[in-house]
Amino acid sequence: MKFFKNVKEKITNKAAQAKARAVAIWAVAACNRGENYVDSGVKILIAVVIGALLLAGLYSLFGDTIMPTVTQRVQDMFDFKG
Repeated sequence: MKFFKNVKEKITNKAAQAKARAVAIWAVAACNRGENYVDSGVKILIAVVIGALLLAGLYSLFGDTIMPTVTQRVQDMFDFKG
């Protein structure tokens, strides 16, 4: 008799856990406020804007500062009259 009582308790516990899990999943699925979509969109937009600013900054740095120096050094190396 004790064996059957233990089996019955285990089945009852598993059924209660499954019911609780199903209720939790249903509550998450029923939530249609759309907060996750808005948050993701804002994060993507911020990343694109920051990336564009970094790219523009690097482009201007390379165009005005680094490339003329590199060009001058390369020309100096080839014009060497030793």
